[in-house]
Amino acid sequence: MSSISDNLQAVQNRIGIAAKKAGRDASAIELLAVSKTFGADAVIEAAQAGQTAFGENYLQEALDKQLAIRTARPDLLLKWHFIGPIQSNKTRPIAEHFDWVHSVEREKIAQRLNEQRPEGLPPLNICLQVNISGEASKSGVAPEQAGALARAVASMSRLKLRGLMAIPEPAGDFEQQREPFHRLRALFDALRSQGHALDTLSMGMSADLDAAIAEGATIVRVGTAIFGKRDYT
Repeated sequence: MSSISDNLQAVQNRIGIAAKKAGRDASAIELLAVSKTFGADAVIEAAQAGQTAFGENYLQEALDKQLAIRTARPDLLLKWHFIGPIQSNKTRPIAEHFDWVHSVEREKIAQRLNEQRPEGLPPLNICLQVNISGEASKSGVAPEQAGALARAVASMSRLKLRGLMAIPEPAGDFEQQREPFHRLRALFDALRSQGHALDTLSMGMSADLDAAIAEGATIVRVGTAIFGKRDYT
């Protein structure tokens, strides 16, 4: 079985190849290691291999893991990204313990994060989650409502609007995978043309990161290709 370090290298190589095909610089694409369901030891192993940014979906699991890592390895300087759905009663610990949030889809959630972000910390980096495939089961703001949400978030002093995130429905081939990413990129460009200083497109996971990079992804979110198969039991 390959190690987390080997897997990280393989994913970075894949990012490099995809970037080259797209005529892009691989250094413009950040790898976010999605560590949900994996323990503190796995994160520490990845950090020792040079990975610094980690994504978590489940709040209590993430808080326990952060505490365990701070206790075991206070020397590790990690960036924590919250990428899961956000309930109103969970905003305070997210505002207090994360550097980024990728899953803001409602103004009410943004307002609570803004009010609860501690003054001693820099503004919380925010991506708006867009339901780019229009799936009834998916979270995310509708594309036509993203402009209003972007204006609201941009006005909040303890938040920094950075970009957009999406999880498109699975598609079979490369061109089919590209299509929703292309729509998200078009929305990103439209918001920039309206004066928003966006610099982040969080899109692409283990199965479709190559297509996402072809369409301009700046953060790809990869879990299983780094840490292995998840056990949800």
